[in-house]
Amino acid sequence: MTSGTMAETDDGRATALRRVAFREQAGLAMQAVPAAALIGFLLVVPLVWLIGLSFIDKKGALTLGNYTQMFTDTSYANSLWLTVWLAGLVTLICAVAGYLLAYAMTVMPRWAAGLCLALVALPFWTSLLVRTYAWLVLLQNRGVVNKLLVGTGMIEEPLRMMHNLTGTMIGMTHIMLPFMVFPLYAALRRIDADYVKAAVGLGASPTYAFWRVFFPLSLPGLLAGGVLVFVLSLGFYITPALLGGGRTIVMALAIERDVNLNLNWGPASAVAVLFVAAVLGIFALVGRFMSLDRVFQR
Repeated sequence: MTSGTMAETDDGRATALRRVAFREQAGLAMQAVPAAALIGFLLVVPLVWLIGLSFIDKKGALTLGNYTQMFTDTSYANSLWLTVWLAGLVTLICAVAGYLLAYAMTVMPRWAAGLCLALVALPFWTSLLVRTYAWLVLLQNRGVVNKLLVGTGMIEEPLRMMHNLTGTMIGMTHIMLPFMVFPLYAALRRIDADYVKAAVGLGASPTYAFWRVFFPLSLPGLLAGGVLVFVLSLGFYITPALLGGGRTIVMALAIERDVNLNLNWGPASAVAVLFVAAVLGIFALVGRFMSLDRVFQR
């Protein structure tokens, strides 16, 4: 067989392989069409519709006033600041409490750590509404917490922990804590304890070994939990509505007020679009410093 014939044979085989690969890719793409159509119908179409509404005023004309109103209207600005501040505070509290709990579980016996994980996951077995109503019973003026504090003589008058920011923060922290504990515990369990032992063996104190060796290795889990808790806290509605008693107007309540009371879909849509963009921006910012696959690894 001549070299020209061999080259033609190789070209024919390569062409046949390309055709087979193309048919396989086309078949896979056709199999993905139903799922892609469903995702587009449930996610993309509503999002595009929401973006369109955010540029339309009550008279049906195109406008940018729905976006500028969020920064010029005092009520919107206050709700926006309160939402971000409350989400950040809940994230900070969950980070401290969740880290202490997750670290304690890493030094516990395996059965004890499993029991703690089950207790942390226990709230997931009840609805968010039921958990919020439970906090209503616990935190009201004549609730379990105030009765216990007054009965033990720690306070003379019941504390106001309902229908204010305090009750909202307590309820949100309780709901968000598992979302911090799970990624943190997964990250801490992957850290080899020999690293800290080696640092201590080289003369480092346990505290120094923790902060310089153990803690930096746990940052991906802490970052994953922090991003998850912060993003979810931005969209809370039921807990601020019930425990806040109408005094803690976060952005979700502002959206509900515009839609149901004022029938004003434009500003409500603009706020929703802004929050979607904020969430995407948060993930983009995190992705610049660390791979999202690494952040949310389990």
